Amino acid sequence: MVADTPLGPESCAFLEHLRLQRRLADRTRTMYRDALLRLEAGAAEAGIDLTAVQSAHIRRWAARLHARGLGSRSIAIHLAAWRGLYRWLGGEGRVAFNPVDGVRAPKAGRPLPKALPVDQAMALADAHDETTDPRLDLRDHAITELLYGGGLRVAELTGLDLHPSPQARGWIDLEAGDAHVLGKGSRRRVVPVGRAALEALRTWLEPRTALAAPEEPALFVSQRGTRLTDGQLRRRLARRAQVAGLPTHVHPHMLRHSYASHLLQSSGDLRAVQELLGHAQISTTQVYTRLDFQHLAKVYDAAHPRAKKKTAD
Repeated sequence: MVADTPLGPESCAFLEHLRLQRRLADRTRTMYRDALLRLEAGAAEAGIDLTAVQSAHIRRWAARLHARGLGSRSIAIHLAAWRGLYRWLGGEGRVAFNPVDGVRAPKAGRPLPKALPVDQAMALADAHDETTDPRLDLRDHAITELLYGGGLRVAELTGLDLHPSPQARGWIDLEAGDAHVLGKGSRRRVVPVGRAALEALRTWLEPRTALAAPEEPALFVSQRGTRLTDGQLRRRLARRAQVAGLPTHVHPHMLRHSYASHLLQSSGDLRAVQELLGHAQISTTQVYTRLDFQHLAKVYDAAHPRAKKKTAD
């Protein structure tokens, strides 16, 4: 909307109320002003006064904003401004009901999880930090291999114990090559662990014995000998990504996404990936089919003759 377009008296009085009584930030009031200008434009187009607006009008105008390409967050701000205006008009005795009540912005599209390309995931797993204690480097290598090779959540990994026990949230069975984990909703599952992760874990066990405090059951311990926390793991993984020269910030869940995406690209078995990730609903796993399609689309764009743009003669 044009910045110097005048507002009607109701909208002006409402904005002044927000400034004096609610002390809303200038930026918020600017966004509200734009929203009120659109509300007034809709009412003028419909040939009605603001106080005569009905819920059907609000839904129509919100749908129009969506059709024009406004995002869910922007539409939600518009509706908040409109709802606030009619709440204030109701307090002034100008309207009998709020036409914006019950009207919601469209749901934002679910963002795709970020996954590493295969070569970057391999570079991360193979990296070694020569500036840190060699024992901790071996630990971090095992952690990286297990996150990427098993698709574990960070809490599932830090909850692993060296041996099974009634109190253990999870543990590694090196002989069977399995990780027993306690996932979301207190659901237990068994995840197969790849050869590279098993080798890294066996290599880590010797320095772990020297680092771990007496009677500490955790598989992964800090330099102080106590169970590694989620925050400590996140920082170590981010540091490892820097050492590997990766161009993006890496967090543990990104390796879980990479595990799922790469597994689905290779197998195409959505149900198996669901079981391995411990998702209660298949719809949660289906997001990785969109990642897989993006991968295929990029391959097509790069390789297929029909996808290449024609150059001018």
